[in-house]
Amino acid sequence: MTTVGVVLRPQLPPEAVRAVAEHADAAGVDELWLWEDCFLEGGPTTAAAVLAWTSRIRVGIGLLPVPLRNPAVAAMEIATLERMFPGRVLVALGHGVQEWMAQVGASVTSPMTLLREHTTAVRDLLRGETVDVAGRYVQLDRVTLDWPPVQPPTLMIGGTGPRTIALAGELTDGVLLTAASTADDVRRARGLVGDRLVSVYTEVAPEHAHDRIAELTAAGADTVILQGPDGAPDPRPLIDAL
Repeated sequence: MTTVGVVLRPQLPPEAVRAVAEHADAAGVDELWLWEDCFLEGGPTTAAAVLAWTSRIRVGIGLLPVPLRNPAVAAMEIATLERMFPGRVLVALGHGVQEWMAQVGASVTSPMTLLREHTTAVRDLLRGETVDVAGRYVQLDRVTLDWPPVQPPTLMIGGTGPRTIALAGELTDGVLLTAASTADDVRRARGLVGDRLVSVYTEVAPEHAHDRIAELTAAGADTVILQGPDGAPDPRPLIDAL
């Protein structure tokens, strides 16, 4: 059975988030996904608030740009959320928008190398392992989380290129595709990640939500995450259409 989520875009002011989160939770939506676009709301902080305001909905952060955080900090934040709200946290890591990364002095010459090193370190820390890394971008010396999650949360990689999607299938629980992805893109991702998860954002008008869910499910998506058309930040019209 397909999991259905909605996107709460960060263009919605932080003080307006609670009403949307409570609406989604009460409506029975499976997942509420948050973005961490520069320079809007922080992903983990918004996720913590949404999880506290709701009782059952799973909350995804998609995605966390890896150049912005040391992997030990990322793992600490994710582990804390999972321990406080077990089974309700999903996280996708990704390259981030390179122009934004350059704005904060965090761009690198090999984003793929950074994504591999960072994701591997975060994954292993969330498993409770002691991590030693002397990589091109990631250096960790005997780092162990004091409060690892009892069960690691779902960890994914977000991206569109074949190398990034293949890396998601290799290192994590699956891939998160952008809203520009078509049904053919979903099929290609399914071929690259095998039995790992394929989750996909999709921009759709409320009256076409059910048809789009059916289309992407038939293409191989495990999770279809709806976002409003024309950059609409409030997903409540989509929620009411489900």
